[in-house]
Order: sequence, then structure tokens, then C-alpha cells
Amino acid sequence: MILRWLTAGESHGPCLQGIVDGVPAGLPLSEEDLGPDLRRRQGGYGRGGRMKIESDWAEITSGVAKGLTTGGPIGLRVENRDWPNWKDKDVPPFTKPRPGHADLAGAYKYGQFDDMRLVLERASARETTMRVAVGAIARKLLGAFGVEVHSQVLRIGSVATGGGDLSDPEVVKRVEASSVRVADPAVEEQMRSAIDAARGLRETLGGVIEVVGLGIVPGLGSHVQWDRKLDGVLAQAFMCIHAIKAVAIGDGFTVGELYGTQAHDGMRFDDGKVVRLSNRAGGLEGGITNGEPVVVRAVKKPISTTAAPQPTVDLATGQDSAHQYERSDVCAVPAAAVIGEAMMAIVLADAFLTKFGGDSLEEIRPRVRDYVPRLKYWRPGSALMAALAD
Repeated sequence: MILRWLTAGESHGPCLQGIVDGVPAGLPLSEEDLGPDLRRRQGGYGRGGRMKIESDWAEITSGVAKGLTTGGPIGLRVENRDWPNWKDKDVPPFTKPRPGHADLAGAYKYGQFDDMRLVLERASARETTMRVAVGAIARKLLGAFGVEVHSQVLRIGSVATGGGDLSDPEVVKRVEASSVRVADPAVEEQMRSAIDAARGLRETLGGVIEVVGLGIVPGLGSHVQWDRKLDGVLAQAFMCIHAIKAVAIGDGFTVGELYGTQAHDGMRFDDGKVVRLSNRAGGLEGGITNGEPVVVRAVKKPISTTAAPQPTVDLATGQDSAHQYERSDVCAVPAAAVIGEAMMAIVLADAFLTKFGGDSLEEIRPRVRDYVPRLKYWRPGSALMAALAD
């Protein structure tokens, strides 16, 4: 791994922190580059009261000088604005584990049965704020080579859509304007109604997201060892997002229903270049990018914390009980799509740096420029060629 990163902090602690190591020198980067993705993560219909308190902004504390990365570790800090409301609060011990949350499993691991709040504070999805900040840095690096990462929602509860073509800027614009990250206004209204119905029942809703990487050169990843297969790395990256329970590369959720001749992506020549007749493989074959868009879909379960009671136990009394309610969203599927973008960007940026190496953009750019002509059967996109021409 070339691009290494860590996060620290708790949901209601003073701040979240991050360290990103391996970003090459000479990449233009500012705090303003990180802000849009952090705001997108906080949006979406169905979010709870916490989003009205926080206004996330990532402070860059190291690794950038005069607007350019130095090659040293990049330090990040995001203030938790809810911290002043909690630091002097007399919070009772949390002893009623929520089904589906890390409460009890974490207590088993660390022996914190007297107060599982020590578990849930770190296990909270608040941590993904810093992941999105890290992902914004990875996005900036990929963008220097014409790569884009976009997302959309394919399902919320029982309301589904086939999705739009995220290589179309107009589709992306409609998704970004949507409160549930769908391109179809009629579907958006149905999803909002489903979220409203769940709120009325004191329930939560999950769904399915799709994240697509565009403009990625063939040859990232490897088939030679299990831990270098890029589809495996992407699957792990998505599975570690809070509440994600299933991941598919391309048409992985449905391709098992087809015959072999229907399941794969045929090819033909077009003016001496190989073009694909479909992209069911999601841009990856043998763990290696094949020049098509990289497509990952993931299932997010309903949020574990429901206002409606769920059966559990009280570890303090040894009695059966209803779970202990904590403030929660009704639906965070649109936010999960933005977090998925961050995780894809991080994985692709690391694979890119692994392939091309270099301690600075000045070193990397000629290597990519020399590599592209050797891909004699692949037609590079205009964004990549424009980036290499700079």
C-alpha cells in the first residue's frame, strides 16, 4: 500500500483527526477542496438532528505548503461542534446493546460491559466524516489524471430505480441536485414518501448505492496474488463502511442467474481499438482494471438505532429489556453513496500510485504519458489526454 491513512476520534469527542501518508508532492490542495464532499455527506433526505448541529470543515494541519502538497504526511482535523453539549453532560452508562450495532460485540472484545458508550462512540458512523476528507484528497490526485468518481442511489427500502448513466454530465447534475441522489424526479418523490412513512412508524430504511469510476487506465491491480486483486480491495473498502452488508462488482448481484454467454462482456474492433459490448464485469477482470468504468454496488442495511423499541437485554440488571434509543437518522443511504465515492477514490488512488510510483506529480506525469501509448488497443478518454497535455 502506497497511500496509507488512519482516522482517530469519537462521535462526541472534541474532534476527528486523520493522517494521510503517501500523497506525492506538488499536488494543488486546499481546505476548500475538501469542503464540497463533506457537505455532500451531510445532505440527503432522512438525516437526523446531528446534521443541524455540525457544519463539517476539515482543517489541514500539515503536509501542505503554499497550496501544494509537500510529500509529507497530511494532517487533518474536523471539529465536533456537538462536543460542548456533551463534555460536561452527566451521561448515564449505556448498558442496553442495540441489535445490529457494535455495542455488545465491542463489549465482548474490550470488556466494557459496564458502559458500552465507550464502544459506540468510536463505532459511530460519525467517523466517516474523516474518510470523506481523506477521499477528497484522493479524488484531487485522481483528477490530475482525468479520473472522476460519481455515485447514485438505486434503492431505498422497496423503491428501486435502474439508475442513470453516470458518464453523462447531465445525469450527474440531476443526481447531485436530488435529495436522495437519483436522476428521476418521480422516483425521488417515491423515495421521500417511503422515508416519511418509515419516520411515522419510528423505523429506519436501508437501500442500494452505486459508485462509478470513470477514465481509469487499464492495468491497475494484479492477478498474481490474492491481496493485490483490485476487486477484492474494493470489496473490502466498501464492506468496511458502516452498515454495508453486501458488495458487488458490476452486475455481481444478478450475474449468477445468467448463462455464460450472457454474463460476460463481448468485444469488437472499432478503428483498431477494442471496444466492449457491455460492462457487466464492472471494469475489472482478473483483479485488474480493463479500461471500462469501474462499478461497485453495495447494500446498506437499515440503521440499527430505531425509535421503535427492539428486544435486547440490560447488562446492568440482567433482565430482558427494550433497547436504549440514541439520536439517529431515518435513512442515510444518500450519505453512504458519498462515503462510497471516498472509499473508491482512496483505493483507486493507491492502485494508481502503486502502478506508476513517484514522489511528486512531476515524476508521475511522464510515466503515465509514456504508458498510455503502449495500451495500443485501448482508446483513452479525452479527460486523460487533456490532463497529460498540461
